[in-house]
Amino acid sequence: MIAKRADEMTSFIVMDVLERASVLERDGIDIVHLEVGEPDFDTPECVKKAACQAISDGHTHYTHSLGLMELREAIAAYYDETYGVTVNPHRVMVTQGTSPAIFSVFSTLLESGDEVIISDPGYACYPNFIKFVGGVPVRVPTAEADGFQYRVSEIEKRLTQKTKAIFLNSPSNPTGNLLSTDRMERIAQLGPAIVSDEIYHGLVYEGEEHTMLEFTDNAFILNGFSKLFAMTGLRLGYVIAPEAFMRPLQKIQQNFFISVNASAQMAGIAALKHAKEDTLRMREIYNKRRLYMIERLKKMGLGITVPPTGAFYVFANAKHISMDSYKLAFDILEKAHVGVTPGIDFGENAEGYLRFSYANSMENIEKGMDRLEAYLKG
Repeated sequence: MIAKRADEMTSFIVMDVLERASVLERDGIDIVHLEVGEPDFDTPECVKKAACQAISDGHTHYTHSLGLMELREAIAAYYDETYGVTVNPHRVMVTQGTSPAIFSVFSTLLESGDEVIISDPGYACYPNFIKFVGGVPVRVPTAEADGFQYRVSEIEKRLTQKTKAIFLNSPSNPTGNLLSTDRMERIAQLGPAIVSDEIYHGLVYEGEEHTMLEFTDNAFILNGFSKLFAMTGLRLGYVIAPEAFMRPLQKIQQNFFISVNASAQMAGIAALKHAKEDTLRMREIYNKRRLYMIERLKKMGLGITVPPTGAFYVFANAKHISMDSYKLAFDILEKAHVGVTPGIDFGENAEGYLRFSYANSMENIEKGMDRLEAYLKG
């Protein structure tokens, strides 16, 4: 008999779209992929060379369960240089991407029935992480007019004695919007621990991102190399945690993951030390795509009240077309041959929206926008 926690887990709908798209592609149909949030850029050359050199030099064995100290020191230095916050490298645990980091954090933080505040819309997988370890996700609806930012008053209404954490993601997936420093500071003062997913930091085009460590030490910082450094396949992330949680996190790492790929860790060191120019170049190109996509979608009549300023997503209101975003997304895929993500993947409050990713070439984005425009006119 299938375990309840596995049987009740929801699917990641964007993957359903991608998998259907792959079937169409096998039948010879050209699909423009605007559904997947994966950088289309090649991994920086300095990173690739470091990974290859690491293998050649024999970095093919277990490392310390918390990660190579040189990498942990580089992460601490990066946070000091970028945000002006002091991080002890002993508070850093390197993980196989941010997903294991989220799993480990909630495994150490939550007892059965404990609650975690999450935004709606929010990243599709967050509720499943929380529920898998016995926690309860408590959704806080956010509004398009607010740029999908948390309203602190709405969080306060949902705080109980069981609230263990408030989950932040800024810049956000799926909305691409930033949380203001004023709201971050006020949220930090509410009491529960803050779990801050900062994986899209560095990909901000207007304004400035801030780490939660600027406002409180009672925070778990999730970050990694997949998005900013175009290193998704190397599976490299990390968590910065309060000192009291480091030993429990380490025990989870030792038991479930042992350690992170050694050559990937060496590549991460190179990324932090030598790939800044590469990331700035990628960010400039992303920004051009962002501005183009926003303009095209608006001209088609899709709603974008507050333009996204981070990550590589545009979350557009399509309620005037359909209130069934799942059906609409698959209809667009089948008829226009453009992959988009239905809003319902990100929460009930996201129904009627579509997420578009501009992590694709300008040529493909233009082709996708032309196809979508023809679809809407047809």
